[in-house]
Amino acid sequence: MFEDKTLACRDCGAEFIFSASEQEFYQEKGFANEPGRCPACRSARKAERNGGRPAGDRQMYTVNCDECGVETQVPFKPSGSRPVYCRDCFSKSRS
Repeated sequence: MFEDKTLACRDCGAEFIFSASEQEFYQEKGFANEPGRCPACRSARKAERNGGRPAGDRQMYTVNCDECGVETQVPFKPSGSRPVYCRDCFSKSRS
């Protein structure tokens, strides 16, 4: 149903392939527009929004869950004014 397309990046002008599998993914997610940037420019833009850090390169803090006591890591520095939960306890508290 889908065929690979060659698109031009709006930032650098380089041509890149918008693969059939990517097109299928976009359709499944309900995205109406094709990507306007090549993968390199998309990554650079995402890093720019993250304060220059590459995606996934986030400072993690080791704490003990205030509910069950298990050691866990969180992506923020706890201030001590609010409880910090592990993933499981956090999910339980949200339901």
